Amino acid sequence: MNKEFQAKLNKYGSSKEPFFFLVSYDLEKYYINSLKDLPSTIKFKIDEEISLDINKKISIKKYPISFSEYKKKFDILQEHIKAGNSYLLNLTAKTKIETDYSFDEIYEKAKAKYKLKFLDEFICFSPEKFIEIKNNKIFTHPMKGTIDNSIENAKDKILNDTKEMAEHTMVVDLLRNDLGIVANKIRVDEFRYIDKINAGDKELLQISSKISGELKENWNENIGDILASLLPAGSITGTPKKKTIEILKDIEEYDRGFYTGIFGVFDGENFNSAVMIRFIEKDENSNLYYKSGGGITCDSDASLEYQELLDKIYLPF
Repeated sequence: MNKEFQAKLNKYGSSKEPFFFLVSYDLEKYYINSLKDLPSTIKFKIDEEISLDINKKISIKKYPISFSEYKKKFDILQEHIKAGNSYLLNLTAKTKIETDYSFDEIYEKAKAKYKLKFLDEFICFSPEKFIEIKNNKIFTHPMKGTIDNSIENAKDKILNDTKEMAEHTMVVDLLRNDLGIVANKIRVDEFRYIDKINAGDKELLQISSKISGELKENWNENIGDILASLLPAGSITGTPKKKTIEILKDIEEYDRGFYTGIFGVFDGENFNSAVMIRFIEKDENSNLYYKSGGGITCDSDASLEYQELLDKIYLPF
């Protein structure tokens, strides 16, 4: 992590100054500011209660990577898995999109537990908590596994799918180990529970687990150190983390930027944060790009993974 950013987080935490922050996937770009000084061009919601009602089909044009192009990347990852270089890799792609909605309209209409509009640069409406700290306990909720709820017996299919079980178990094991770096008495409180996600004109089922640990009472003085030990998030990289990040950098062929980074808030006593997925970015020419992806294991099917990448391109109105 950027050492300056890490030090700033520790300073804000030590003084118990409420603050907002975000950091990019590669941990080099960041923003941090006290809540009282946050400009109106930055809007966010944390842990919002949401309705799952699907109101209407939202028009969004997608210009994704072709399946043949995706399959080439997929096959290279399979070779890395066979060579033992990685066991799980979260392959993502950048898709040009067109919509009639502005960032402000998307932000106001989006139904998501965590949502953020950052200046006029990007917007995300994430279903995935990263870490939460309250009462000297740290919690993380890795999310891995997605299925369209309209599929017959969708819940049973995803819960009994061998590939999905293996993928989720690997992420839970990775996050248990990550939390063990900064906390004691690590435990998996809930394993593979289901969240329903409003995905525009459809409803997705996503599988999550809840992991917790105990921190020292002065944890607020070390918020930067804690994040430096845990980032990037295991659910959007893979395992083993360091080698997997190197592989993905070569294969993805684009800069994730703030996508799959995290944003969050410290209110002076508690800390809450989210993984920046379900992410739309605007370039200098006002073109819009949606970044999405999914986990690849030895049991993955390329066509199903490609479809998951497309399914995650939506507006949750």
